[in-house]
Amino acid sequence: MANVEVATLLSLGSALSAGVSYVVLQRSARQVTSDDVGHLTLLQLSLRDAQWWVGSMAALISFVLQAIALTMGSVVLVQSLQVTALLFALPIDARMSRHRLTRWEWLWAVLLAGAVAVIVVAGDPTAGHSRAPLSAWAVVAAAMVPALVLCVVGARVFSGAKSAALLALGSAATLAVFTVLTKAVVWELGKGFATLIRTPELYAWLLILPIGLMLQQSSLRAGTLTASLPTLTVARPLIASVLGVTVLGEVVHAGEGQVVTLVIAVAVVAVATVALARDEAAMMDAPTADMDAPGRLAVP
Repeated sequence: MANVEVATLLSLGSALSAGVSYVVLQRSARQVTSDDVGHLTLLQLSLRDAQWWVGSMAALISFVLQAIALTMGSVVLVQSLQVTALLFALPIDARMSRHRLTRWEWLWAVLLAGAVAVIVVAGDPTAGHSRAPLSAWAVVAAAMVPALVLCVVGARVFSGAKSAALLALGSAATLAVFTVLTKAVVWELGKGFATLIRTPELYAWLLILPIGLMLQQSSLRAGTLTASLPTLTVARPLIASVLGVTVLGEVVHAGEGQVVTLVIAVAVVAVATVALARDEAAMMDAPTADMDAPGRLAVP
């Protein structure tokens, strides 16, 4: 089996684990406390919550599979398939909540799966370099850090949906950089631990992860989930793919006729993911009384 095919299977496995994590962490974020707390306090409270640990273990499995996939395929390929996490999350959440998926949800799910397949097949993304020059990362940092600060500050100025969306965008951007850095870390790890500890990307990688997770958990609590979920599920793969092309030199092989197809497919992915995430979040935002109604299982 070719490396690209193995990378595809691993990415789908990663997306499945991410889907489980997505559902469990969502519930943990809503239930861990009813108080208005800061990002760090929320993370500390989450560390005491059993649901958070289950969700985090699923996220860890997803990360490991994704890291292995990145050694065989491009960031664009792996991240395109990560969008399918929502396809796995929907039936899992429906099962836990004892509700049926609507016809629109199934329609958007089919469109999403088809659009991802078009991107992978028509685009035929190939891997570039495993590492980027420090000068390239300096440019990324110069753009990302001020943007991240603006997201955090803006989340404190605004409230509700705007705050959730800004925190989700900050988390997505941070974790997208983490994904690209993972490719370098895994590559250097293959040369031995002595080489790895001399790799600058390792320390940036270790610094960025907790920041991204902290912002993600906060975004799931801020305002309505309908604001955070679409941003979390769309922005991270999109930003990571852009970084894969611009920083690592990955190539999307598309002829003149395929460019239009790819643009349409990307647009369908974005629209379908937002629609599905909003339907999912609207169900999660339903009053507790609705969840206790006949035919639904109350969230413990």
